[in-house]
Amino acid sequence: MQDNETIDAGVVESDQDKASVAGAAEALPDPDFDRLTSLAAALCQAPAVLLTLVDTAGVQSIHSHVGIDAGEAADVIAAASPSPAFAFRFAVPIVAAGSQVGSLIILDREQRPPPEPVQVQHLEAIAGIAASLVMLRTRSQAGARAEAALAHAETRRAVALEAAALASWVWDPRTGVVECDTLLPELFNMPPATRMRARDIVVAIDRRDIDKTRKMFREALEGSDDYSGEYRIKGPHPLRWLAARGRVVERDADGRPTLVFGVNYDVTERRHAEERQRLLLREINHRVKNTLATVQALATQTVRYAREPREFLDAFSQRLRALGLAHGLLSEYEWRGIGIRDLSRMELSPFDDADVPRISIVGQDALLTPDQALGLALILHELASNALKYGALSVPGGKVSLSWTIRGGKGAKRLHLEWMERGGPEVEPPQHHGFGSILIRRSLAKVISSEVRHEFPPEGVRAEISLPFGEPAETTA
Repeated sequence: MQDNETIDAGVVESDQDKASVAGAAEALPDPDFDRLTSLAAALCQAPAVLLTLVDTAGVQSIHSHVGIDAGEAADVIAAASPSPAFAFRFAVPIVAAGSQVGSLIILDREQRPPPEPVQVQHLEAIAGIAASLVMLRTRSQAGARAEAALAHAETRRAVALEAAALASWVWDPRTGVVECDTLLPELFNMPPATRMRARDIVVAIDRRDIDKTRKMFREALEGSDDYSGEYRIKGPHPLRWLAARGRVVERDADGRPTLVFGVNYDVTERRHAEERQRLLLREINHRVKNTLATVQALATQTVRYAREPREFLDAFSQRLRALGLAHGLLSEYEWRGIGIRDLSRMELSPFDDADVPRISIVGQDALLTPDQALGLALILHELASNALKYGALSVPGGKVSLSWTIRGGKGAKRLHLEWMERGGPEVEPPQHHGFGSILIRRSLAKVISSEVRHEFPPEGVRAEISLPFGEPAETTA
């Protein structure tokens, strides 16, 4: 009996190459292998032929058999010594990627001479074809895996870009064509597309930014490679700002750009926040100057009307506190204005008793401008301070009512406030007006068309305030 089969899974040039080849072969029961075993059987006039491949664990498995059933074929492969059922066995190795990955086995139940040299050459050629099939399937599967990995990577990229609201694009400066995803035309306020002309994109940029944008792009194309800029887009309202980041990734032999990659994304919210911040800082600078002037006036007038230093210190400190409370509330709202209800409660709560309230506040909440809020804060403080010293709040049964209404039509609305004291000592008109009374009448001097009336009827002090008004506040307390 002739047996030249040599299967050694360990003799390979690269274990990784061998494992991948064998793994592919294991999954390749293929009619092509059946045709090869049939050809080998006809060539040698053999009653049985097997084609085996080595799996990833180094174990042979049968991928084709002719003239022998699967059970007998398995016994032949599993037998540690030549199978008694077959007196003749001749094997030709199948070598792929520098490693033996299987065998083409000729079997006969009767003893016979080995194949002629020319037959061996033909069998080796058949084994070579089998190896080529294995390699072809291996490369095909590797290509499929690479394609799947690429698809997964593209999916991850698309998800990441979508999550970050990034519009990606590829521009060929030679043709002027921009390949892009569907978000890009949406950002530029253009019809849906995945191919656009670069000049159409440039035309969509606001004319105030187009020259600067062209210059920065030109610098990137001429050598700096990287581009970074921000610009406004024509059309959408409110105004939309876009940021762009790009890079020249390919140039020809003469250094001319042939491929530019980049992304665009919406930075409108950030730009608006920065603008609000600038306006807020400008407003704060303006308010600081005005506040210093107000403090200086308060100090000058308070000391003029004070009879002794202690009286000046108390009055001045209280007025500064009223001004500071209003400033703090305005800062919380970024100097966009504050609600009259919040302001009233904040300024009047120090003069009231939480357990037995004596100051009522009634009216629809309304948004005051910073000037209105600061002026009204000083007025409310002076009214409450006088009521606590001389008026309704100076006796247990006294009460104060602060109410307001909005009157007038669209474009001519006014806010009317009324301060009324009841249950206090009988009021006598003052012989002369101190700084507090002057402050009440003049604190809204900066608010155009504002009016303040301060009266002293016997039943209780009364003040009426009227000032221009915009719109009610969004929420009411």
